[in-house]
Amino acid sequence: MIAFVSGTVASLAPDTAVVEVGGVGMALQCTPGTLAQLRVGRHAKLATSLVVREDSLTLYGFDDEDARQTFELLQTASGVGPRLAQAMLAVHSPDALRAAVSSGDEKALTAVPGIGKKGAQKLLLELKDRLGEPVSAAAAHLPGQSAGAAGGGGWRGQLHSALVGLGYATREADEAVAAVAPQAEEAAASGAEPPVPQLLRAALQTLNRAR
Repeated sequence: MIAFVSGTVASLAPDTAVVEVGGVGMALQCTPGTLAQLRVGRHAKLATSLVVREDSLTLYGFDDEDARQTFELLQTASGVGPRLAQAMLAVHSPDALRAAVSSGDEKALTAVPGIGKKGAQKLLLELKDRLGEPVSAAAAHLPGQSAGAAGGGGWRGQLHSALVGLGYATREADEAVAAVAPQAEEAAASGAEPPVPQLLRAALQTLNRAR
């Protein structure tokens, strides 16, 4: 098993980071929150989980071990594959997921694209004794990664790509980006980089209200 990857970030895409390790480019599937913290040309160390299929080997990257372990635990629930597990971590932090499951917060799970009401109810039952209790009292902060500056393409492009990658239509992504623009502009006005993870959370909440 590949436990982690450490090296220079060679390139970034909406859902993938390529990290050069010993002259080899390792492609890692990452959440928008993780990608927001990476910079091309800079060193990065990501915890990883290798998903083996008959026709593919896919490496998923995470900014810490907690996220990696949560990713793997989520897949022990029936019907949860790596893509859905990653989508859950794109919307919620590991601790927020633990808080949602321990409190039976169905609404928090239905905020994840691909999880309906019945699916959320089933997941709450299956994961209740697997994820454990939240570690931090601040478990409600979402999504899972610390506020990082936007990567290449600016916060608008990165946020739009993340929403499309989560399954939303281009029109829906456009509307969500426009809805959170005031928050991003407020951050920029104070001299800070727009925090893509927090903007993603706000955009998802906007989309969920519209549906």
